Amino acid sequence: MNIHEYQAKEILNAFGIPIPRGRVALTADQVERAAKEMGGRCVVKAQIYAGGRGKAGGVKLVHHPEQAQTLAKELFGKSLVTPQTGPEGLRVRRILVEEAVDIAREFYLSITLDRGTSRYVLIASAEGGMDIEEVAAKSPEKIQTLNIDPFTGLRPFQARHIALQLGLTGSVCEDCVTLILNLYRVCLEKDCALVEINPLVVTQAGWLMAMDAKITFDDNAIFRHREYPDMMDYSQLDPLEITAGKYDLAYIKLTGSIGCLVNGAGLAMATLDVLKEFGGEPANFLDVGGGATREKVAEAFKIILQDKDVKGIFVNIFGGIMRCDVIAHGIIEAASEVNCTLPIVVRMDGSQVEEGKRLLTESGLNVQCGDNLGDAAGKIVRMLG
Repeated sequence: MNIHEYQAKEILNAFGIPIPRGRVALTADQVERAAKEMGGRCVVKAQIYAGGRGKAGGVKLVHHPEQAQTLAKELFGKSLVTPQTGPEGLRVRRILVEEAVDIAREFYLSITLDRGTSRYVLIASAEGGMDIEEVAAKSPEKIQTLNIDPFTGLRPFQARHIALQLGLTGSVCEDCVTLILNLYRVCLEKDCALVEINPLVVTQAGWLMAMDAKITFDDNAIFRHREYPDMMDYSQLDPLEITAGKYDLAYIKLTGSIGCLVNGAGLAMATLDVLKEFGGEPANFLDVGGGATREKVAEAFKIILQDKDVKGIFVNIFGGIMRCDVIAHGIIEAASEVNCTLPIVVRMDGSQVEEGKRLLTESGLNVQCGDNLGDAAGKIVRMLG
C-alpha cells in the first residue's frame, strides 16, 4: 500500500526525523496561502503515487505566492507522466508546499525488504537526489548495503559505519546515526515494505533533513493498523484495481489486449511471459487465488470485461485446490450476465478438468480449449492477430 509524500513525512517527523516545514493544499488558493506562510520563496510539489515528479514538471521552486498560485492552477487536474506511471499518467489532486532549504550535500537512504534473505536491508549512497537505479548501474561501488539481522536489529555501531561511509563527521555523523536508527523503528512499528529518503540532505546550517520521502506499507500487515485504509488516496488507483480489492483479487492493469484470468501468482507471471513469447500483449495480471469460489471467479471475469482494451480472454487454470468445473461455472455465469462475445481460450488441467471443459464447450460462448499452455497461448494470439 502506497501513501503520499506529505503523509510519509508526517510519519517520519513523529519518529524524530527532521523534515521541512510544509502544508498540503487541495486548491490553488490554499497553495497561495501556504506559500505566504513559507515566506514566498518555497517549493511546490505535486502529490502522486509515483517517483520522477521533478522531471515531469511536478516539483518547482517559486519565489512569491502569486507564482505558486499560478503553478498550482496548472498542476491541479493535470496528469503527470513519469517512468513509474505509464503513458496515461496520474492526476494531481493534492499539492505539498514546503519551505525552501539551502542544501549543502545530498544523500540517498532507504530500508526495504530483501526477498532473497527475507530480511530488511539498509541502502545508503552519497549520490542522493538521483535515480538510485542509475547509480547502481553505473557506479555500484557508491552504494552501501547492510542486511539487518532480525534477532539483534540495527545496532548503533552499524548505523555509525554507514554514516561514516557517507563521509559525515562530528555532530552531523551522530545525528545521522540517530536518524538511521529511527528510520529502522519506522519500518518495524509501521510494518513497512519500504521507507526511502531521497534526498536526505545536510543544510547550509549543518542540519540533517529529509527533503523527500516514500513509504510503502506491507499489505499483509494492514489488519494491525486500522488507520491505513483511511490514508489511501483512491483517486490514484485504477478503478478496476479498487473493485478487485473488494473481492480480495490480485489485479494489476497492464497495457495489452489479452485479458488474463489465472489461479496462482507464479502461474500468472508465467502466463504473461508465455503470451509475450507468442507475440501477445497481456491486458492485466489477475490472480483469483488457489481456493476461489464460483462467485469470486465470476467477479474476476467481470472485472476483465470492464476493461475496454480487452479484445480476447485467456484463462489458465491448474485445478489443485480449485476444481476446474467451479472455474467453468464462474466464467459461464459472468459471461452470460454481460453478454460476452469476445473470443475466449481456456487451458485447464487438474481436478475435474474434463467436466470443466465440457461445461465450457456446451455453454454457447465463443470459447476454445488448449491442450497445454503453449498451445492455448498461441491460439488466443492468433485469434486476435
